[in-house]
Amino acid sequence: MKIGIDAGGTLIKVVTETNNKRTFKKWLTTQIDQVAEWLNHIDKADISITGGKAQYLDSIIKHNVKRSIEFEATYTGIQILLKEHDIHLDTYIFSNVGTGTSIHYATAQNQERAGGTGAGGGMIQGLGYLLTQISDYEELVQTAINGDRDKIDLKVKHIYKGDKTPISGDLTAANFGHVLQNIHDDFPNADRLAALMGIVGETVTTVSIHAAKQFKTENVVYIGSSFVNNDLLRNIVVDYTILRGLNPYFIENGEFSGALGSIYC
Repeated sequence: MKIGIDAGGTLIKVVTETNNKRTFKKWLTTQIDQVAEWLNHIDKADISITGGKAQYLDSIIKHNVKRSIEFEATYTGIQILLKEHDIHLDTYIFSNVGTGTSIHYATAQNQERAGGTGAGGGMIQGLGYLLTQISDYEELVQTAINGDRDKIDLKVKHIYKGDKTPISGDLTAANFGHVLQNIHDDFPNADRLAALMGIVGETVTTVSIHAAKQFKTENVVYIGSSFVNNDLLRNIVVDYTILRGLNPYFIENGEFSGALGSIYC
């Protein structure tokens, strides 16, 4: 049995490979001691660990483990998953949208970090709670689906008020910039959270696009647990990436790239 673990800031992602069969599982990082207990009840396994909590997890389990650098493990896992899904890219940006977002330039041989942003799942959960007092991530995501950003986000079309716009009128001119013009209206939680998804998605996409332009590639691969069951965020990212003339890619189980790659680094 081979076990790959990506122990991150919010989630612990685990990939298990046995007899050419692969399984995926997640725990909250607050459950790291339970993960250790599970591992300590396994007699024989090749265990590989990466991520910010790797050192701590290594210290509380009985097994000798292989440690790898998170960025290299993630790149290795993405390369494996792209090949398995018959996606062939000579160069690409990969944006790992977890608690925050890390952005990298990749070729068929290696990767290098191109930048990042603090916008990500942590922002959705933290700012989402401040806006709505909803603490459950799944509830935040599901509530946002039915939201309308029009009274909260200032769009280009709002500025030009029917005149011809030099760029698409649906582009956001200022996130949350339309609130004061609608100050006497109600702002349901769904609208607030839809606007939050908007600022996270647009920020991640904008930084990714700038990196793609810098490294002269037209492909962006988006991974990370922030996209899981979050069609709204995914659609924002896809639409904006295409609008800017680039090719967005999502791969099934992409959020497990680090865990999978740690096995093969």
